[in-house]
Amino acid sequence: MTIEIDQGSGFCFGVTRAIGKAEEELSKGERLYCLGDIVHNGQECNRLLQLGLQTIDHQQFLQLHNEKVLLRAHGEPPSTYQQAKQNHINVIDATCPVVLHLQERIKREYDADKDHRKQIVIFGKNGHAEVLGLVGQTNGTAIIIETPEEVNRLDFNQDICLFSQTTKPLDGFQKIVNYISEHISPNATFTYYDTICRQVANRMPNIRAFATKHDVILFVCGQKSSNGRMLFDECKASNPYSYMIDSASEIQLDWLKDCKSVGICGATSTPKWLMEECKVRIKELLGCNE
Repeated sequence: MTIEIDQGSGFCFGVTRAIGKAEEELSKGERLYCLGDIVHNGQECNRLLQLGLQTIDHQQFLQLHNEKVLLRAHGEPPSTYQQAKQNHINVIDATCPVVLHLQERIKREYDADKDHRKQIVIFGKNGHAEVLGLVGQTNGTAIIIETPEEVNRLDFNQDICLFSQTTKPLDGFQKIVNYISEHISPNATFTYYDTICRQVANRMPNIRAFATKHDVILFVCGQKSSNGRMLFDECKASNPYSYMIDSASEIQLDWLKDCKSVGICGATSTPKWLMEECKVRIKELLGCNE
């Protein structure tokens, strides 16, 4: 049997950078907290916990004083930085540069509209960590559109400025752009910025091609990853024998019967070492040796 790990899967640049910063700080032997899961993958979070990284939520963050806290790649709203300053917290900022640039653009757009009559719209997932940071740039006034079907919530007689969460699909963004363009009032303006990260967006066509190459696909991904769910759906559409797993222990021998090739892939939050473990597990189940 052929077992191939997709070389295009695994951590994106922002996640790699955040984990690198965490490991660097932990190597100093000092206590380090992370505000929220550093990555939406339980296996990787457990690995870093063993190194000493303590994950906290925002309620716990409010109680901290004089500590060191890492902000993950997803980014945070301005209120988090204000709270950190107030509580004398040493912030290790691992916000992805792509997300940081987007935050700055949204804030500039919001500040430039002195009367705040313009609708600042974000194509993104409600409650997602990155989206919370983006909405925070507008004092909570931005309108979140989760799907193209929700676009009719907007007032087409008022100016609209559209942005996107960095990990949303390009085709969904384009549908929203087309709909607004067709329905916006002649007396209103519509501006939009394609702020989707290409490192993530380009994985869509790549993962489709990878899924069609193999009899069976094992998609390794944490349950919390919205990016992972989106990529897995692409796999499943291209290859019905695609299975989402969180760890190697979930692999079932029945999936591999009469199978000549297995492809292992994952999300931007999936560590390469976890995909390697899955490859080893397949060989164990089949009684193969190197």
